[in-house]
Amino acid sequence: MQLLAYILIYPILWFVSLLPFRLLYAVSDVLYVVIYHVFGYRTKTVTENLKLVFPEKSDLEIKTIRGKFYHHLCDMILESIKSMHISLESMQKRYTFQNLEIIKEFEKQNKSIVLMCAHYGSWEWIFILQTYTSHRGYGIYKKLQNKYFDRLVKSIRARYNSYLITTKETFTVLEEAKKNGILSMNGFASDQSPKKEKARHWNEFMGIKVPVHTGAEALAKQLDMPIVFFAVKRKKRGYYEATFQTLAENPADFKDYEITDQFLKLVEKQIHEAPEYYLWTHKRWKHRQ
Repeated sequence: MQLLAYILIYPILWFVSLLPFRLLYAVSDVLYVVIYHVFGYRTKTVTENLKLVFPEKSDLEIKTIRGKFYHHLCDMILESIKSMHISLESMQKRYTFQNLEIIKEFEKQNKSIVLMCAHYGSWEWIFILQTYTSHRGYGIYKKLQNKYFDRLVKSIRARYNSYLITTKETFTVLEEAKKNGILSMNGFASDQSPKKEKARHWNEFMGIKVPVHTGAEALAKQLDMPIVFFAVKRKKRGYYEATFQTLAENPADFKDYEITDQFLKLVEKQIHEAPEYYLWTHKRWKHRQ
């Protein structure tokens, strides 16, 4: 069944990935109508999340943010598909970096890096960062159930010396890379909700006390890696700019969870500036105190 689904869907993805951006976003506009207005994909979850963290906003304001969010979500879906065949030149033009010197300085120091980000703006195209550094890129991700699509996603990331590894593999792979003298840059999207029974730390996120992922901080301390946060800003449709900020050059000098809490505050700042670019479809606040 997995293979059949792949055989049926892959040709569609392949065709869409070849579309010029003008037509790609026309498809996105149609997808927006289907996902949001026809099927109402997770609109209940999105509305509940928005009302929970923005109690001061009116129903009209919530509705406006929700609509803009679904437009952006559809763009993200199509941009991810476009990654199959987008050229290096186009990627570098559309996804730029404001202060790349922060990454280059750690490269000069021969230091591997932990990159922390949120599901905000565009995290799908960040792998183009690998074309500017000698670091080997690892992205920590949740394995797809369909092994054929999982293999496809991995092959797309590998185009630019960037590789996906599961949470269970993370420490083993990165420890081995360190032993072999391989510089690595390791991406963690650390803003989503961990399982309640596995939560080691709780803190306020957007005014609600919730469990927090702490794996990025813990791994950075174990392997002595600086931690860098990157914020993504949408400049216009199909164009993004990432800005780096060092959270800790020597993570072991910080108290437990201090770096993670700092990360959450930076994510909150992004959300307050433009809430429509955050991933509201996840049940981020399903566990709360």
